[in-house]
Amino acid sequence: MFMNGIVKYFGRRVFSHTNYHKIVRQKKTMPTLSQLMVPLPVKSGLDDLNVGAELTGKLDKEEVVKWLAKFYQRREIKAAATENGIDNYIYHQTYLSFRKFCLEIDKLPVDLHVTFSDIIAGACHLDSLLPYFIRHAKQVFPHLECLDDLKKISDLRLPANWYPEARALTRKIIFHSGPTNSGKTFHALERFFSSKSGVYCGPLKLLASEVYYKSNQRGVPCDLVTGEERNFASVNKTPSSHVSCTVEMVSVNTPYEVAVIDEIQMLKDPSRGWAWTRALLGVVAEEVHVCGEAAAIDVVKEIIMSASEEVELRRYKRLTELIVEDSSLGTLEKIRPGDCLVCFNKQDIFWSTRQIEAMGIECAVIYGSLPPGTKLAQAKKFNDPDHPCKVLVATDAIGMGLNLNIGRVIFNSLIKPTVNEKGEKEMDTITTSQALQIAGRAGRYGTQFSTGYVTTMKNEDLPTLKRLLSQHPEPITQVGLHPTAEQIELYAYHLPHANLSNLIDIFVNLSTVDDSLYFICNIDDFKFLADMIQHVPLPLRARYVFCCAPINRKIPFVCSMFLKFARQYSRNEVLSFDWLGRQIGLPFACPNTLLDLVHLESVFDVLDLYLWLSYRFQDLFPDASLVRDMQKELDCLIQAGVAQLTRLLINSETKVSSGTSQAVEAEENRPVLFAKKNPFSHDRNAIASGDPLSSRGRIADRLLSEGLLTPKMLEELKKEWQFQKDSEKKSFEASNGVVDKTNLVKHSRNDTLNTRRLNRKRRT
Repeated sequence: MFMNGIVKYFGRRVFSHTNYHKIVRQKKTMPTLSQLMVPLPVKSGLDDLNVGAELTGKLDKEEVVKWLAKFYQRREIKAAATENGIDNYIYHQTYLSFRKFCLEIDKLPVDLHVTFSDIIAGACHLDSLLPYFIRHAKQVFPHLECLDDLKKISDLRLPANWYPEARALTRKIIFHSGPTNSGKTFHALERFFSSKSGVYCGPLKLLASEVYYKSNQRGVPCDLVTGEERNFASVNKTPSSHVSCTVEMVSVNTPYEVAVIDEIQMLKDPSRGWAWTRALLGVVAEEVHVCGEAAAIDVVKEIIMSASEEVELRRYKRLTELIVEDSSLGTLEKIRPGDCLVCFNKQDIFWSTRQIEAMGIECAVIYGSLPPGTKLAQAKKFNDPDHPCKVLVATDAIGMGLNLNIGRVIFNSLIKPTVNEKGEKEMDTITTSQALQIAGRAGRYGTQFSTGYVTTMKNEDLPTLKRLLSQHPEPITQVGLHPTAEQIELYAYHLPHANLSNLIDIFVNLSTVDDSLYFICNIDDFKFLADMIQHVPLPLRARYVFCCAPINRKIPFVCSMFLKFARQYSRNEVLSFDWLGRQIGLPFACPNTLLDLVHLESVFDVLDLYLWLSYRFQDLFPDASLVRDMQKELDCLIQAGVAQLTRLLINSETKVSSGTSQAVEAEENRPVLFAKKNPFSHDRNAIASGDPLSSRGRIADRLLSEGLLTPKMLEELKKEWQFQKDSEKKSFEASNGVVDKTNLVKHSRNDTLNTRRLNRKRRT
């Protein structure tokens, strides 16, 4: 049934003005093109004289209604309207508008007035109204006049032709294919370091930063470009010949000798896949090294073939052995040094951390919403052979971006929550690709774990894990595309009255895509932001940029700040550091509950948003350096909170009276940042020294956050506690509340031991 409208292009199937990805969605939720069009009101001319009435007399409105009803019901009129591109929906909407126009306006256009007069008098046929009806339809629905132009603008069948500078080169494409821990990216980066000029495109800021530091350490000057900033290698801030960037930020105009595109399988990502497609087709480099899973080989070859280029394939094998254990872990009491427990939601992360630390085992914690600095600090603590922390509890955020010395990966569950195309939350088993990516982190080459092990927490999950790891990832068949700002501006020129969200919907509806190779990426987040700031008066280009901001729309505090940023920008008012501080509730405080920690993470996202916008609108977001300093301080506070996660969990239950799940979700009801206890003074000297809590807060908090209190030390403190208790109390009372350093340490010991007792009671 799809054969109608199919044309041949290079032997591939092309569905006219649609694609498979869109066909499936359109059947479920997407309205038709006509329903996307908002009817415009039509006004009469401004002539003072009613020439039509002077020529033929005043019209009888009742007669006009009667004849219009007959006109609307004629089959011949409907057929003629269809030939002019007017479907049933537009036909009905145009009739309603045309009737209202004829009845409510006293001074109709002369020709229309005379025609109505002749029809009522029987001097001409009713069908004489058709030209006026068609003219009115094009005024109510302007797209009828420019539909062919709109279809040409949204013709996405040849994305390779969008990048003429890349097509002018004969590029050498080298695909480094292999699993995790195979050295594929290492070999590509060696060519990057030895080149005269190069660009590295990574999926995460962490990876881009790692290459940036590594390159400069090897004596190859390299700049860092992310969505929030550009760091220059040279002191005088002149551009270097090498650049490490996030994939969205790669230039498709700057020529390089070598380009490295990491994690190429992300081409299939429903939200960000377009960035890898753009980099692969558009980067101007003599050599393009792509690294990723074997599942992407065929689709990369197809894309490169459309650009008349060829691919050289280099395959790599895993450098260390990965063994699936014969039995599941069963209980957390079997946790051993080097283990990483992988959970797929925060609630499981927090619960597992509390259980493990209740056994006297210190944990590192990594999950997606933590700032990059906190993730690196936790990874460093876990990797340090001299640090007592030997167990990691993490989400699938460890799948890429962090080098971790993991001996065994334990899947707490194989069920991961996902969001479908309708925005509904679903629970589904992880894919083969996800299982291989996460499990492959065990047994990192060059560490003490020469062999990696993987297992599950529950016995019933082990057969499923073995099946997943024995399979190859399903080959990728489609890669993402996304409408550009230039295309949307052309649409806005033809449809000046449509809002941005509406323009995007119309673009997707009219787009022509080679559906056997491409799909249009999910634009729900873009449309969400467009609808949020629709009432804010912004130029189209600025509105488009704001809607591309990478924010989590599930966090109301971040969304409300996004709206405030847009309003302030629309008034042409500077968003200064002081203004921002008032909005987010400075000064910061050390988190005392889980809710506090979660909210600090959302504030960090707001600062990220400010930096992202400052990179694009420097005149109205001028204080990027100050905000970056504040972000470092906030990162230190979040690190301190994560380091004492168990205490935060206990406080969440005893003080806030909310469980772990409620504490995580309660962030939605927090409009402003707390600033009640221990206000954090912005002492940059303290930050530079690595001690953000040196001036305020309990000493115990600081010792815990720095890892200076261990289970063994707690036992020693317990022995001393009883002996010192009485003297402590007397000394404290005699000092009238003034506590010297010795007494403060003693009180911190009491608090620590009380926490220890509470943990034991709960475990019992």
